[in-house]
Amino acid sequence: MRIDSDFNDIDALGDDHVSSSSETPMRDDAFKLSNEEKMDIIKDDVRHIMETLGLDLSDDSLNGTPRRVAKMFVNEIFGGLDPAKKPSASTFENKYKYGEMLVEKNITVYSTCEHHLLPIVGKAHVAYISNGTVVGLSKMNRIVDYFAKRPQVQERLTIQIVKELQKVLNTEDVACVIDAKHLCVNSRGIRDIESSTVTSEFGGKFKEKETKREFLDYIQLDTKF
Repeated sequence: MRIDSDFNDIDALGDDHVSSSSETPMRDDAFKLSNEEKMDIIKDDVRHIMETLGLDLSDDSLNGTPRRVAKMFVNEIFGGLDPAKKPSASTFENKYKYGEMLVEKNITVYSTCEHHLLPIVGKAHVAYISNGTVVGLSKMNRIVDYFAKRPQVQERLTIQIVKELQKVLNTEDVACVIDAKHLCVNSRGIRDIESSTVTSEFGGKFKEKETKREFLDYIQLDTKF
């Protein structure tokens, strides 16, 4: 039947880790509802899922789960969908004339696979070369966190981080490498708990062989204290 073929195609899309765009797919009316209204709807949907699975939601351990999940979705793990939560990234004049690359490594990535809504956990390494402005170090972490807090594929996340920093710093000379584990691979399907996924995006000077090599060497440094 054609419907079975359609479902197989959809499953394959997720298992093959395919992304459709470098922008997060959003409907035009995505922010018509308030966060509280969204939580009320999601709460009822989660309750329906749990009841369909046969769970007894009158149990003390389960009766608060629908509301907790709804709050977690809207306020926490998918909070990066809300443009109002986008971190302000003030820039400053590079008065000390630092002309080499700046690398912020081992930034925690905690995201959610958009194909199975399971966690993506890993590290991001971000670098830029100043063209006259610099950005606060914590803002780089916040930008990573903002774009991670939405349904994602790792390729898109990597590109979004680079594009945002390029815009903030007004330079193409930005790079990002992410190394992460996907629980949609680790805990279901093939259930390979050892593998991780590495993605990269290089802009401007980072496309040059020597600059790229320098960046990759930096992120291999043992800087544990």
